[in-house]
Amino acid sequence: MSGARLVVFGYGNPSRGDDAIGPLLVERLTALQAARPDWPAVELLTDFQLQVEHAVDLQGRELALFIDAHMACAAPFVFSRLEAARDVSYTTHAMTPAALLYAYAQVYRQPPPPAFLLSVRGEHFELGDPLSPAAETHLDAAARLLEKLCMQPDGPAWQQYRSR
Repeated sequence: MSGARLVVFGYGNPSRGDDAIGPLLVERLTALQAARPDWPAVELLTDFQLQVEHAVDLQGRELALFIDAHMACAAPFVFSRLEAARDVSYTTHAMTPAALLYAYAQVYRQPPPPAFLLSVRGEHFELGDPLSPAAETHLDAAARLLEKLCMQPDGPAWQQYRSR
């Protein structure tokens, strides 16, 4: 774990079309981070899905941001505040961000850091699909928001960007 105040999780399967949006946005952030000396300390992580082990990555953070592709959200994206919530499914093989926050609170006996979810609209999620043209447009819009968020890693300041 780094000493970064903000951790960003971009998750999804790059082999399943628009499900690659989360990891692709983290790739863009990684390039921006490398090119900008004024970039604050941000830890950027990708994975196919969230798992209970990711609770460790929340330790010592002041803020967490999750990025995922969604079929049903408004285009180009929805940006929302997360609250910890118990997952009632029978497995922890794949978790929601809210369930991960809940697991963190249970394991560490303290509240998780403030967290937000950037849900980016996707349309095609079949194995072997390329990124759809609509998803590329949504990805560009989301990247612009992410740059603003990462340059100001402050939960109260992020409230202004929440989708209504």
